[in-house]
Amino acid sequence: MPYSLTSWLIAAISALALLAACDPAQLEGHEAGKIATDRNFGYATQNNYLIHTGQKSYVADLAARFNREVPDTINFEFNSAAIDPQARQILDQQASFIRQFPEVTFRVYGHTDKVGSQAYNKRLGLRRAQAVVAYFAARGISTSRLEALVSYGETRPLVATNDRERRNRRTVTEVSGFVADNPLILDGKYAEVIYREYVASATAATTQSGSLAELTAGAGGG
Repeated sequence: MPYSLTSWLIAAISALALLAACDPAQLEGHEAGKIATDRNFGYATQNNYLIHTGQKSYVADLAARFNREVPDTINFEFNSAAIDPQARQILDQQASFIRQFPEVTFRVYGHTDKVGSQAYNKRLGLRRAQAVVAYFAARGISTSRLEALVSYGETRPLVATNDRERRNRRTVTEVSGFVADNPLILDGKYAEVIYREYVASATAATTQSGSLAELTAGAGGG
């Protein structure tokens, strides 16, 4: 009987030790990479299967990535569709992302605050969306990739108020789908897109290193 109790205690202590080892708080100081923290790590085959069977969409994945990496919203002055310097900085980030994925289409949604008639605000929201599309076009993005210009006017405010509210005067850019002649590029050839980004970034880094070396060589000392 004492032996059985001892065995039970040993088993219980071992189980608790294993649980403690799984506690993220206990992982500090361990070798980097010893335990995979990404729950999707190691599931490439399953991920590929889900994509090809239509159970997972890279439109949704790319939309999530766009939202993570790029601000999707710009704001406007009252009764204006003019793009101010702060908005231009954000749109430049959006344009840079959009140019990386020529197979993908995007949609721009226009919004207003609640001051003014609904009909006027719907037209104003559309003007704001059109201004964003024109900005993208000026930076080399085909307007055929911006599927639809949608205006919600004053119907979807971020802040519930009938007064002037800058946060409600906005456009939102979102991933919407694929260019018609490339419907499967991100389903079956996502690696090609990633490789293209890698080559472009490596080339840019090499060019910058070369320019820095030239400048250093020609610089005077003193």
